[in-house]
Amino acid sequence: MDFNHSEQTKYFLKKVKKFIEEKIKPIEVDYFNEIHNRNNGGDWKKWKINPIIETLKNEAKAEGLWNLFLPDNTEGQGLNTLEYASLAEEMGKSFLAPEIFNCNAPDTGNMEVLSKYGTPEQKEKWLKPLLNGEIRSAFCMTEPNVASSDATNMQATAIVDGDEIVLNGTKWWSSGIGHPNCKIIIFMGLSDPTANRHAQHSMVLVPIETEGVKIERMLPIYNEYDEPFGHGEISFTNVRVPITNMIMAVGAGFAIAQGRLGPGRIHHCMRCIGAAEIVLKMLIERGLSRVAFGKPILNLGANREKIADFRIAIDQARLLTLFAAWKIDTVGAMGAMTEISSIKVVAPNVLQMIVDEAIQIHGAAGVSHDFPFTGFFLMARMIRIADGPDAVHRGLIARMELLKYNTGNSK
Repeated sequence: MDFNHSEQTKYFLKKVKKFIEEKIKPIEVDYFNEIHNRNNGGDWKKWKINPIIETLKNEAKAEGLWNLFLPDNTEGQGLNTLEYASLAEEMGKSFLAPEIFNCNAPDTGNMEVLSKYGTPEQKEKWLKPLLNGEIRSAFCMTEPNVASSDATNMQATAIVDGDEIVLNGTKWWSSGIGHPNCKIIIFMGLSDPTANRHAQHSMVLVPIETEGVKIERMLPIYNEYDEPFGHGEISFTNVRVPITNMIMAVGAGFAIAQGRLGPGRIHHCMRCIGAAEIVLKMLIERGLSRVAFGKPILNLGANREKIADFRIAIDQARLLTLFAAWKIDTVGAMGAMTEISSIKVVAPNVLQMIVDEAIQIHGAAGVSHDFPFTGFFLMARMIRIADGPDAVHRGLIARMELLKYNTGNSK
């Protein structure tokens, strides 16, 4: 295993860092202040796109800093999972960077699905405008009335009826659904309850304007609505789409999900690590500059030991995530299940731990909008639930470990 940056990674990393420092960071504070001052709350119909975002996206595209996450040379920049991982870490230091480089979730995962499993017609109609950054998308899987940590509990249905698919059910926490440019949804629903439990569900492309699709409300995370993306609750009532909107095949939903989530978890975790680096830097700077009881704050209590622990934790998380990325590239996501689940537990918990201490060091200012800690804490806490909660990933790791010993207690 060689975790040295490839020449491609070095080239893009230098350009990504420069772009973030010179073009994104100078406008980031004013951008979010403007959103907070709008006070639109959950009324997504009032949400607007700041023109500076489109300007920066066009500049990033012109510099070739676009769709960096896709390994395909024509759709992306030809970077494998390991090569892209360090770029994701750099993007994690900014709330805006992933969108500016067209590398933001859930669009990345949806583009991967269409790239890997979409028909030529689906790619032309939906993947192409997503790759160009002309539209946004949402992914509808989680449901309000079941324990969605077990996706086989899904109650929403996607039933084939002749040359159409009929969708019914309610989804929520569908990220991106509130964006003014959100045009397409990937819906996952139950198609055949008699099939094998991992062959019962299908993924279907649903244009957001289809009759029967209704955004019921936006859902806040710690009273933040993540404008202009948003996380929404959507009802589907006798929604009909052509059979050609089925992705891959009836019952292929879980197979597609596994292909979608593996690289996506690398992206999330590396962004968490990048965020943790920024937060640790701010913690140290604050602790050195503020004096209490005649000493810099960092010299009080066990703060120096905490810094050492944070440094160790970040580096451990990075190495584990890079190993998972390397394994995905080497043997595929299914061969890296333990490692993928491990990083999904480790990385957001490391970020949450460091953010919590940074807030403490900053005092009451730490929970205000004057500093980015509430945003980073929100990010860490939500990722510990999204794409499978900690307990589910720990359960998978334990099951895989027990299988090594053939104990019969691995289920």
